[in-house]
Amino acid sequence: LRRSAIQGFKAPGMEYRIVVTMFADDTTVYLRDSDSFEDLQELLLQWCWASGAKFNITKTEVIPIGPKTYRDHLLETRKLNDTQATIPDNIHLAKDGEATRILGAWIGNNTNEHAIWSPIIEKIDKSLERWERTHPSIEGRKIIIQRTIGSMTQYLTKAQGMPNEIESTLTAKLRKFIWDGTGNPAISLKTMEAPIEQG
Repeated sequence: LRRSAIQGFKAPGMEYRIVVTMFADDTTVYLRDSDSFEDLQELLLQWCWASGAKFNITKTEVIPIGPKTYRDHLLETRKLNDTQATIPDNIHLAKDGEATRILGAWIGNNTNEHAIWSPIIEKIDKSLERWERTHPSIEGRKIIIQRTIGSMTQYLTKAQGMPNEIESTLTAKLRKFIWDGTGNPAISLKTMEAPIEQG
């Protein structure tokens, strides 16, 4: 792909153009408006033939990038530009507001950040409910919080950040769980977050 005619993206300060990123069996290809989707398909077929791999066309998704007028035109015509052949109908084109999962992160134009976080929050709620039935000690609750709220949110937060509202929601869940859902906390959140020797 890097030696092909595909131009991909050129970012300021980068020596090389961005054409492809690969991880395990996931491949993301970056096409500019002057590139040919047909050329990409031909390259992928050659790669599959040479490697013996099978390309899963049903998992292919196109996320239009650029000004809204360009994205809308691409969605309407199914073409990167007016001189190109149309992108086949069996390939999904992501509309504005529709997030596509790439390596665990949700990418798209004008996506709903809260909707992206909803499944993780539901998973945390179910996990905390299960743990609550075991009546853990305060030390146990600390470990459970680290293994649920801490671990379940870490990757997505690193990949695309966490909205302030989601952080507030998770903080409230943490406080409720650590104090067994009863009244006012006996210790301030700032003290709880401090190292043991300071708190």
